[in-house]
Amino acid sequence: MKNMKWLVVLLLSVFIVLAGCGNEETEKKSDKGAVTNTESAVSQKLPYTVTDDIGKEVTFEKVPEKVVSLQPSNTEILFALDAGDKVIGATEFDDYPAQAAKIERVSDSMTINAEKIIALKPDVVIAYTIGDMDTLKPLEDAGIKVFVIQSAKSFEEVYSDINQIAQVMNVKEKGSELIKTIKKKITDVSEKVANVNKTAIYFEISPSPELYTAGNGTFQNEILEKAGIANIFADQEGWPSVSEEEVIKRNPAVITTTVSYTEDPVGEIKSRKGWESVKAVTDGQVYQFDESMMSRPGPRIGDAVELAAKTIYPEVFK
Repeated sequence: MKNMKWLVVLLLSVFIVLAGCGNEETEKKSDKGAVTNTESAVSQKLPYTVTDDIGKEVTFEKVPEKVVSLQPSNTEILFALDAGDKVIGATEFDDYPAQAAKIERVSDSMTINAEKIIALKPDVVIAYTIGDMDTLKPLEDAGIKVFVIQSAKSFEEVYSDINQIAQVMNVKEKGSELIKTIKKKITDVSEKVANVNKTAIYFEISPSPELYTAGNGTFQNEILEKAGIANIFADQEGWPSVSEEEVIKRNPAVITTTVSYTEDPVGEIKSRKGWESVKAVTDGQVYQFDESMMSRPGPRIGDAVELAAKTIYPEVFK
């Protein structure tokens, strides 16, 4: 049985490292993932070349039939592009859609099993910029194509990731349609909540005694913004550690948690000493959000916006 405390520490480490990567790396460009030797048709002419997020041009002589994905959000993108059946390797945390849970595990999201990946003989590995990039070298030395994607910190970057992966898989039109569908759902929700009085919430991603939340510059904060919700820690950057005293002082009207490894995360929040004076606790406005939906910068960001808005403003959706 997995140690769930270790899981949340790992996920927080991923969040924090990704934020650091964003500061150190060149900002994503609007033309990222540009393809050469192609037309704006459904399929790209063979061979085709796609540029990844470290500026490397990866040329495909054929459309990939066997793919290893080293990040759950990218696995979700592959499934959303109807290419999930081509994924032969994934991380321990890939659990959406349900079929993803059956894929061979080759990584814990921080480290990879290079020997296992090489043995699978994938046509491409969809990697991402976190930790020691030298860990990917054995794969490249084995002649495996490695396409690196910087983990998205905004909706626009999610759309760029979808576009890139669609180009790699030679389904550019499907990528465009998927992006349109996501944007429409977000727009529909935003229009519904356009006239609400914004509710102030505390968005918890790690519980007491080590509280962590999502601040400005994260796609979680953008989820809240699009849902018409005021994040009480939007004045802080990235995924900050916050004190219980500060949460109590800011007195949120609603508290949400993405914690999924404790028996009763909502009950735990309500029972915290000193929190009985917080408006959210007094009014019984403490909710649990789907952790994977709210923590992955992938094709479910539209669903995440809708879930957040429906939870905070149920009357708008009646």
